[in-house]
Amino acid sequence: MSTAPRRFPLTDWTVVVPVVALLALVFSWGRDLPGYAVALVALCLGGAVLAAVHHAEVVAHRVGEPFGSLVLAVAVTVIEVALIVTLMADGGDKTASLARDTVFAAVMITCNGIVGLSLLVGALRNRVAVFNAEGSGAALATVATLATLSLVLPTFTTSKPGPEFSTAQLAFAAVASLALYGLFIAVQTVRHRDYFLPVATGAGTGKTAGTAAAAPGGGDADRDGDGGGDGGGDSDGEHAAPPTSRAALVSLGLLLVALIAVVGDAKAVSPTIEAGVASAGLPNAVVGVIIALLVLAPETLAAVRAARRDRVQTSLNLAYGSAIASIGLTIPAIALATIWLSGPLLLGLGPIHMVLLALTVVVSALTIAPGRATLLQGGVHLVLLAAYLFLAVSP
Repeated sequence: MSTAPRRFPLTDWTVVVPVVALLALVFSWGRDLPGYAVALVALCLGGAVLAAVHHAEVVAHRVGEPFGSLVLAVAVTVIEVALIVTLMADGGDKTASLARDTVFAAVMITCNGIVGLSLLVGALRNRVAVFNAEGSGAALATVATLATLSLVLPTFTTSKPGPEFSTAQLAFAAVASLALYGLFIAVQTVRHRDYFLPVATGAGTGKTAGTAAAAPGGGDADRDGDGGGDGGGDSDGEHAAPPTSRAALVSLGLLLVALIAVVGDAKAVSPTIEAGVASAGLPNAVVGVIIALLVLAPETLAAVRAARRDRVQTSLNLAYGSAIASIGLTIPAIALATIWLSGPLLLGLGPIHMVLLALTVVVSALTIAPGRATLLQGGVHLVLLAAYLFLAVSP
């Protein structure tokens, strides 16, 4: 049974928040803000991120696959790139590693934090979390390849001193990232879409969970493999009807408003973020962690919600899809931005982070291969995330 199509009353938070965030941008632009004003703008920034992701989900639900899967990924990437470029534009050489720190933080948060929480919630509910090893394994392989090409190789190349790519190498990494992202989207949403549909819980048979999940229209089927939010099904398996064309157009307009507000509000609070990190004596990499946590908060909530509804495969799609989009779209965008950004672009990871990345890939492969996971696997991934966060603060 389908619920009524979504409407947007003027009092809905998804309508109010983008407008308020845009007003905050207007009043804060070009001004030296006091502490309380920075706090209010930061609150508006966080709300605008959540609203942007919500409206991207609505648009994605309307247009369906394969185009729907691109909407949220592009929206989230615009947010991430906007925050990175905003901070890099004014930061000079001290923000040369910001793109690397943010992208790596996104990989660690998705592959360990979101995956670990989802497996933990799924295993607590059913003792064993069941998912499709073929789809999740393909996604993990894509993440590992993208991360190695973009974040590990720059440490070892010799065309330029330091952990940098030359112009030609950066162009190759950008094109390769886009190609892999496009290929993954094609496989996930068209050619092998069944690999990314939820698995029947308890049976461990590898069959998809019900005809609703396999339906080509709306519901979770359009969002299970989109690398974005989960959006509209309720806990007993019913699925929201696709929104009307009018609702989708309203969401598209509000999405644009929210993204403009995110860019502008980030510009307003960026000096305070950097000053706060510096005054606390923390490494500059913590700024990247803050950006990644902010951008990935909606995906984390959606993944945990999906795991609670016995859709662990959806949670893994969200996690690995977000990681793929973070690298596959952010690196090309940052490479393009270097045309007008001055200063170096440091992409290569240090030894500690390379060890954490290698351990994450190995542990993730062992987790995904059986197609089943227990509390232990979830706990291992969460410990890896805790180790990354601790070493980011205390390297």
